[in-house]
Amino acid sequence: MIELSLHVLDIAENSTRAGAKNVYITIAEDTFRNRFSLEIRDDGAGMTEEVLKRAMDPFFTSKTVRRVGLGLPMLAQAAEQAGGSLSLESEQGKGTRVHVEFQLNHIDRQPLGDMAGTLATLIAGNGNVDFIYSHRHDDREFLLDTREIRGELEDVPLNHVAVLNYIKQQVEQGLKEIQAIS
Repeated sequence: MIELSLHVLDIAENSTRAGAKNVYITIAEDTFRNRFSLEIRDDGAGMTEEVLKRAMDPFFTSKTVRRVGLGLPMLAQAAEQAGGSLSLESEQGKGTRVHVEFQLNHIDRQPLGDMAGTLATLIAGNGNVDFIYSHRHDDREFLLDTREIRGELEDVPLNHVAVLNYIKQQVEQGLKEIQAIS
């Protein structure tokens, strides 16, 4: 994967497959500390101790449709190449947390990519899951919470085309306003 937003898509989709009802995506850009952090946390099924120990092995996956699980190992490699690291925590029945740190200005840090498109894709395919996206750039913050949007919509589903277009526009505008780094 060449953009961080694609890693977010992959991991958040894993969250939804694990039965998560809430997926929290948090990005923090700290130009003063030269750090870029990404966290994806869910309230899904979580992993057993055995699965957690093997989750970083590219030749292991709990999915039955393929024999390799490259998502987390590729993200860990991307972090290491950009002066950072990945940590993974999970508890069966309580959910999973993936936290990744990068050196913000490292030449090998992958660009963020299209977070608006990523969120729209996640919402389109997972209408019953709530996504809480927080993006901080130094002292400015953008927040998108589908629980709030859902409350305003009443009977209109989140994955309605007009709603998805609205969400995508809101994310694009919000990231522009906080001067998020791509």
